[in-house]
Amino acid sequence: MRGFFILFSFWSLTGADWPQWRGVNRDGISAETGLLKSWPPDGPKLIWKTTGLSEGYSGFSVVKGRMYTMGQRGEQQYVIALDESTGRRVWETAIGGSFRERRGHGPRCTPTVDSDRLYALGADGSLACLDSSSGKKIWGFNMVQKFRGQVPNWGISESPLIDGDKLIVTPGGSDGAIAALDKRNGNTIWKSQQDQAAYSSPIAVTSGGVRQYVTLTASGAIGVSAATGELLWRYEKIANRTANIATPIHHDGHIFVSTDYGTGCALLRIAPQTGKASEVYFHREMKNHHASSVLVGKHLYGFNSQILTAMELLTGHVAWRDRSVGKGSITYADGHLYVFSETGNVALVEATPEKYIEKGRFSIPQGGFHTWTPPVVANGRLYLREQDNLYCYDIKAR
Repeated sequence: MRGFFILFSFWSLTGADWPQWRGVNRDGISAETGLLKSWPPDGPKLIWKTTGLSEGYSGFSVVKGRMYTMGQRGEQQYVIALDESTGRRVWETAIGGSFRERRGHGPRCTPTVDSDRLYALGADGSLACLDSSSGKKIWGFNMVQKFRGQVPNWGISESPLIDGDKLIVTPGGSDGAIAALDKRNGNTIWKSQQDQAAYSSPIAVTSGGVRQYVTLTASGAIGVSAATGELLWRYEKIANRTANIATPIHHDGHIFVSTDYGTGCALLRIAPQTGKASEVYFHREMKNHHASSVLVGKHLYGFNSQILTAMELLTGHVAWRDRSVGKGSITYADGHLYVFSETGNVALVEATPEKYIEKGRFSIPQGGFHTWTPPVVANGRLYLREQDNLYCYDIKAR
């Protein structure tokens, strides 16, 4: 029950906001209703467009009229606050040096907002706690250096997890693959394992009375005790040697994990009392690359490499497949999937296991890199990022 109260508190503070990576519950699902059930031929109405985010794939948090993201300009990575109504910049704070890579430069993290504080990670491992109102830095350090880790090829990409008084990060170091920090000052509470970092973000799970943190490292999926960091289980079959990216999904004592590069997906069952995991199934019918599935009812909606796929969670049975707008990211709200492809196309798709039903599509201009930032639905608006550019659309039904 403790996990429920933490998330309920988050929701009561933010209403229809989107305070962290993948929303209130880190599952890619918005609780909003009253949204458009179909789009006109040219898409929903554009409210505003802004530029100046600079380089990066960072997503957005939306809280109490402010939007928070990250970007890179010159030799610095910044946390940026925008006005939700206009897209106007409110403040920006540098937190680390630049990160460059041929698939795209700059930060990948979505800032996590917790009351009056914000937590963000640069692609180089720079971790910072800021005042969310002013952007003033409260504390910070490079977590990769602190825990003797190594920045993976495509940069540190996780988004920090807040769980009560703890800040959970996965620096992937020989002095701690996953660490719990005191969110007030950054002091280490515990550290665990020696896996190298992957690109996944951790989730908090309570099952059978056991509270644990689950994430993907370079070696596989792991679950560690929230209280002590003790390893509860490890599942290596899901790992590939290139990139383990998707965020795990928890539902009713089960954990779903998926990776691409020819690997596949697995459903694990968490045993009551012990918190240990065992395999329910493993197959190659869902292989998420850079995005994560969403669970709506009994079915997962995600990507089998390039192909949008609906699959029953508990059995692994595939309900349908469709190429849709191409490989991309998914967010769910009000009965529909918002599917944003890596080439700038976006579709509204009914979330039903019966068949693929598209309710509209449009495109934004694509620059020199893929559109890998997941779509955000908050307060009746759809937000799409393409590097320096941010588009805000009205999706509220009138």
